[in-house]
Amino acid sequence: MKVLVVANLPKPKVQPAVDTLVPWLKERVTFLGVEDDREFDLSKIDMDLILVLGGDGTLLSVARRLCGRQIPVMGFNFGRLGFLASFGPEHLPDSVQLAIDGKLPTKPRMMIEASVVKCGVECDFLDPVAVNTMRHWSTCALNDAVISAGSPFRMIELNVGTDGDEGVRYFGDGMIVCTASGSTAYNIAAGGPILSPQVEAMCLTPLCAHSLSFRPIVLHADQTVILTAKRVNRGTELVVDGQSSCNLNKGDHIIIRRAEHKLMLVENPNLREWQALGEKLHWASVPNYNWK
Repeated sequence: MKVLVVANLPKPKVQPAVDTLVPWLKERVTFLGVEDDREFDLSKIDMDLILVLGGDGTLLSVARRLCGRQIPVMGFNFGRLGFLASFGPEHLPDSVQLAIDGKLPTKPRMMIEASVVKCGVECDFLDPVAVNTMRHWSTCALNDAVISAGSPFRMIELNVGTDGDEGVRYFGDGMIVCTASGSTAYNIAAGGPILSPQVEAMCLTPLCAHSLSFRPIVLHADQTVILTAKRVNRGTELVVDGQSSCNLNKGDHIIIRRAEHKLMLVENPNLREWQALGEKLHWASVPNYNWK
């Protein structure tokens, strides 16, 4: 088996873990090295497994840089939450051995593709080939694509629609389009719903909507979300997974649809869905009435 390690070395305790793991791997697999550059092209390396040491942000970067390759990714969390990187440092190297032996579940996670077509460009937004040809910018996301108002932080106006309908006008600070994997990230902080990771859907969640009735909505995964920038700030951006961004101008069109590929995520069989919500987000926790 050919194994690559992607490590966020500036994170505390990652470097010591790498120093311990690398000699262990060299005795058991074909070790391809340690990669710590988030801009490194992962699409051309011949590998069978990627071990991510860092956190969810590091794993999101790997998911995007794989460019659709169906390589199992196993995440070890050295950060705070670790919804995607579900293994802890204490699981090294025992869980890696289980992965090498094929004894851990690997499940597909839906990803989305976000494209920007510049103002004035004629394009059939429902035709993926046409969008791919005419778009100005594009990338994939495992978690979310977010339109952020940006500096000077005035309210922006968007036209929001799906599948070619006329859509509705929206005024606010921006919009989140997330997957089920991303529903527990920025989406939940903005008041959006939690979706089971196995649900193939997108959630459209407004950021500080200037309306009491503009509520989050869950969309079918096969729908195409079309957002048009009607009024924006000079700093308004489309931000994907919190890492890749594109500046938006008045009249630009943002097309978000299900990506053709998925991420193959190695999951921790000892961490159940409800358990993860309770432990990481304190979901359904009993209030603490121990007043002092």
